[in-house]
Amino acid sequence: MITTDRLLLRPHTIEDMDAHYALSAEPEVYRFLAGRPSTQEETWLRLLRFVGHWSSFDYGLFAVVDRSTGKLIGDTGLAHFCRELGPDFDPYPETAWIFSASVHGKGMAFEAASAAHDWFETKTGKREAVAIINPDNAASLRLAGKLGYEAFGSATYKEHDVTTLRRTP
Repeated sequence: MITTDRLLLRPHTIEDMDAHYALSAEPEVYRFLAGRPSTQEETWLRLLRFVGHWSSFDYGLFAVVDRSTGKLIGDTGLAHFCRELGPDFDPYPETAWIFSASVHGKGMAFEAASAAHDWFETKTGKREAVAIINPDNAASLRLAGKLGYEAFGSATYKEHDVTTLRRTP
């Protein structure tokens, strides 16, 4: 677990299903992901993937909890998603984040993602990582820039255009 001034970051559990399903139904959350809310099955499989990362690699995406409310407000971390985007992307850990619209613009995404990156680098010794972001998602592109990511190309992932980014040592 990681504690910041306002947040608690912890591995996901199966008990996060309802909160994660509600998060995935927020238009500001799914708008740049699939363009539609996740089904319960998709949410369940994503949650199992998050839990499985921790079991297999001893790291993955963290559930991000607002310490003042105890509410799950998003997730962030680094993982291996096997997206088949090529040798410039696939071998590297990939960062990801989603956050509830209720905390957009409050610096919580940067607080959580910075803490997750610091933890990951200390644990693994790795700084280099990659990300994919919808090119229209200006807020996520700004956050990636603050975390040290730079665009290096573009790709199509699940029929959506994405910008590929890299954070180098």
